[in-house]
Amino acid sequence: MTFVAKALIDAVPFARTVGIEITDVRVDGDDISATATLPDEERLHNHVAGPHAGAIFTLAETASGAVVMAAFGEHLALGTPLAVRADIAYRKLAAGPVRAVARLGRPVRDVLAELQTGERPEFPVAIEVTRADGAVTTEMTVVWTIRPHR
Repeated sequence: MTFVAKALIDAVPFARTVGIEITDVRVDGDDISATATLPDEERLHNHVAGPHAGAIFTLAETASGAVVMAAFGEHLALGTPLAVRADIAYRKLAAGPVRAVARLGRPVRDVLAELQTGERPEFPVAIEVTRADGAVTTEMTVVWTIRPHR
């Protein structure tokens, strides 16, 4: 799935700007996940020397986009994926490099069935962001849609 990672980073210049790397994409039936990392760089820090909340949000949203591309990339002729909304909770202080793991929250076949009838399906992608010690610093859900081509 390295082509998914490369294609997404190539298509999203802001992800490149902050140095996000997609390090893993896995597809096992409806269990679809992606892992992305954010480096520990001073230019990305906040006032407490950890990654800025905006950089963490970007990391998580990028990981969710990798999941969407892994799940629906071969169906882009049917519609355009778009983030609809996001809910984020900062649980613990982030420090050092952080990692986001995103997982698809609906079966692919259900989303595609709605899309093929002309509906605009919505589906969640849940993300956990962790520090190097494994502590969960952030939990986020991005709700995506695929806007049908008309």
